[in-house]
Amino acid sequence: MDGVTAVVTGASSGIGRAVATGFAAAGAHVVVCGRDAETLATAAEDIRTEDGTVTDIRADVRDEFDVERVMERAAREGGDIGVVVANAGVYHGEAGETPLPEESYAAFDDHLRTNARGVFATVREAVPHLAADARVLVTSGAVAREAKPGYGGYSVSKAAAEAVARGFAADIEQSVGVVDPGVVATDLTGGRGRDPESVAPLFRWAATDAPAEDVDGGVVDLKTWKRATR
Repeated sequence: MDGVTAVVTGASSGIGRAVATGFAAAGAHVVVCGRDAETLATAAEDIRTEDGTVTDIRADVRDEFDVERVMERAAREGGDIGVVVANAGVYHGEAGETPLPEESYAAFDDHLRTNARGVFATVREAVPHLAADARVLVTSGAVAREAKPGYGGYSVSKAAAEAVARGFAADIEQSVGVVDPGVVATDLTGGRGRDPESVAPLFRWAATDAPAEDVDGGVVDLKTWKRATR
């Protein structure tokens, strides 16, 4: 990924942090954003400690002007953006314990605003700055496609996020697709699942070596990656 400018949202912790670290280790100039400036700065400093190139910008994907500022700075500092990972997300409540009939309107609205509209803002504001061969990756999971009890507005928002990805895939020349890393141990899952570092190579593969036609409008998951790289 030498010379590639990569933007990763929700990079303060979890999957986003692991992906940003992996991209930087592969030579990319990584632009990371998140809502918590202190945690984000710590993540960025860890990347610099390993001789990675990183720019950290406090931003909230619910605010399109924040996102616009991130993309403009990324392009100004690193040229055309080669990879975008729309990873920022929230889960209000305990994973699997938030059935729709009990979900508050406030939680439902913020799930959609962050997890779906935030993806829309991320991709939309990136479009003017994307390289011709850029790839845009949207982090999602099986609950977006297979209804399971107790996932409420979160699963609805992820389904919407995947629809946003497919819509952009149809409307722009660059590849836009979904990456499903399975259940990963983050704050959103209550610490259950795989280590974020173990799925970072999946994102790197989707961003670089996966066939563009498989990424564009599709879902790249762990099985796909493992079959292709074993």
